[in-house]
Amino acid sequence: MNTPQAGIFALGTSSHAYLEFDLLDAKSCKEFASTIAAIREPRTTTGGVNFVIGFRPELWRDIVPADAPAGVEGFNHDIKGTEGFVMPSTQHDALVWMSGSAYDVIFDMARTVIHDLAGQATLGEETSSWPYRHDRDLTGFVDGSENPTLLDAPLAGLLPEGAPGAGGSVLLLQKWKHKVTEWEALPVEQQERIMGRTKQDSIELENKPADSHVARTDQDEFGNIFRRNMPYGNIDDHGTVFVGFSADQKRLSRMLESMAGLITGTRDALTRYTQPLTGSYYFVPSVESLRNLR
Repeated sequence: MNTPQAGIFALGTSSHAYLEFDLLDAKSCKEFASTIAAIREPRTTTGGVNFVIGFRPELWRDIVPADAPAGVEGFNHDIKGTEGFVMPSTQHDALVWMSGSAYDVIFDMARTVIHDLAGQATLGEETSSWPYRHDRDLTGFVDGSENPTLLDAPLAGLLPEGAPGAGGSVLLLQKWKHKVTEWEALPVEQQERIMGRTKQDSIELENKPADSHVARTDQDEFGNIFRRNMPYGNIDDHGTVFVGFSADQKRLSRMLESMAGLITGTRDALTRYTQPLTGSYYFVPSVESLRNLR
């Protein structure tokens, strides 16, 4: 039985860092993957670090073709929706996502990882994040209300035994910048119609609009996704890091197409108040697959 990377399900962590890397030499992809797979958590008594290590799907297929799920691709093209709305492609070659209880440990570990990969890859994107009011994003709404429980999350997020890539997961990583002034100028009732949920108690509206965020990302329609979203940024410039794991990439891609208005012609109303800045897909292999790279 293949073991998923523990960091996927490490809920309750208060500090996060997402490091996305680009290979300097495509011919050295196996050496690069081996270096990342050899990363170790710091030896400390004050707090540990959970890792999630992912690779651009095409890169992983080149390295371990027998362990790559069929048809999984990187975020290689912009998604061009209705009314000129665009979700940009900013695909990188690898992701190292660290989470833990204290940012000083995350900070030191991030520096170590960057140092270890120097000469093999460049740091293409770095983002830090933290939880806000337990489970809310910076719009003030509860994030992940439809998330499966930890008992059901492996069914939603992991490829099943017997399939290529078993115990692994397809990860969608995006940064969404909030249009804070415009959003906070709206009355709560309008914010709730845009979200499709009440703000205080996160109860789904009975007559939610067709363009509400809940309607456009309905997991009953697209399939379950295990989300690990987090806020990022500073006082004036902030938003949400979308972190979604799935056993089937189509659940993720169809959700994005729906938000962009490419399925029914109706664009997600929330996209008028948030702007996607990045977009990458990664395959997150099992522990055993990573161990075989060393």
